[in-house]
Amino acid sequence: MVKRELGRSGLQVSKLCLGGNVFGWTADEATSFTLLDAWVDAGMNFIDTADVYSRWAPGHSGGESETVIGKWLKTSGKRDRIVLATKVGKDMGDGKVGLAPAYIRSAVEASLKRLQTDVIDLYQSHDDDAAVPLADTLGAYADLIKAGKVRAVGASNFSAARLSEALAVSAAHKLPRYECLQPLYNLVERPAFEAELEAVCVKHGIGVINFFGLARGFLTGKYRSEADLAKSPRGQGVKQYLNPHGLRVLDALDAVAQRLNATPAQVALAWQIARPSVTAPIASATSLAQLADLVAAAQLTLDADAIGTLNKASA
Repeated sequence: MVKRELGRSGLQVSKLCLGGNVFGWTADEATSFTLLDAWVDAGMNFIDTADVYSRWAPGHSGGESETVIGKWLKTSGKRDRIVLATKVGKDMGDGKVGLAPAYIRSAVEASLKRLQTDVIDLYQSHDDDAAVPLADTLGAYADLIKAGKVRAVGASNFSAARLSEALAVSAAHKLPRYECLQPLYNLVERPAFEAELEAVCVKHGIGVINFFGLARGFLTGKYRSEADLAKSPRGQGVKQYLNPHGLRVLDALDAVAQRLNATPAQVALAWQIARPSVTAPIASATSLAQLADLVAAAQLTLDADAIGTLNKASA
């Protein structure tokens, strides 16, 4: 499997990243282990999670995904075969939130313990924190990199202005820079990234690992009417796409998928992989069949006609 460099970090990652939001939630521990093994066995190496996954689920307090991944790393012995990404900053309860240096220092130790590893390859600011000077946050990351606990840092959910400001602060203070951005981006939600963020990332050589690459599962084609929303726990999050724009994108995906003997999900992800600014879209799976779809997407090359059809339908 061909790898891509993530920004200027030196980290070489697969063209698709496996989202860890489902581990310990809609994928139990045994299923998660099976999926993680299959991912690595298929030649893929990039896995993304966060300390807050899956705090939203009833009875969960956060850390569930990292804990499952940590157990898998310990039992599988495959730590050296993956690039491991996690995040800090979302509200974990009890005042554990944000990007203040003291909190980052405690949060990284908690993540390392749950993940049962000595180093996090990519540590990301999960949200911008305007209350903390960028130099303070980046300085804390510099200390973690110097201590060998983190290899590179990234940002998620940053505006173009704040990402640009962070890059300027890194340059001015000789601090580590955000090597990648994790924005919302998919065929039905293009402007959030393309309007301003994309240009900043291209200009500065920032890697892009977009989340919701399949629009919460909508781009798989599984949800085509409100009656379909009950098919999964995430169904209600898809309701927003059931409009003329979303259905037009599905029609285009169906047409391209049929012509290329692929699935809508494969085509939707291949379209993102083909975009020069994107390093590795993030997508999750809860079954081996879904995982096989993801692996196939990383091997699918879209021709100019296919990209044109999808660009037009999703504009």
